[in-house]
Amino acid sequence: MNIFKKNDNRLPMPDKVKRGYRWYCSLVAAVALLGCCTMTALAAPAEGGDPLTVINNLSTFIFGLIRAVGLILLGWGIVQVGLSLQSHDPSQRSNGFLTLAGGVIITFAKEILTLITGA
Repeated sequence: MNIFKKNDNRLPMPDKVKRGYRWYCSLVAAVALLGCCTMTALAAPAEGGDPLTVINNLSTFIFGLIRAVGLILLGWGIVQVGLSLQSHDPSQRSNGFLTLAGGVIITFAKEILTLITGA
């Protein structure tokens, strides 16, 4: 059994097309190698390079995400309370109020932490 036997069902390809295909493949390989091997490292500017500024920006971003999750929970809690008032279901009402309270606490987590730490 010969794995590398010649396939005779192929269409004939002219020599110019073979040469063009080889050039194209070598160009793609060269661009891929050059693109992977060269990376630009940018230094932070002098005024924004303070580590505390970077940490404060990251903290602001994370607390913004937490606030978004809290607002989603707050809205879901309002929907649950409204549905429980419509269907007269006390267990759904208590779950709605718990979700509402959790949403309020998560929404104002940064302010609560600031009040606790006194900073």
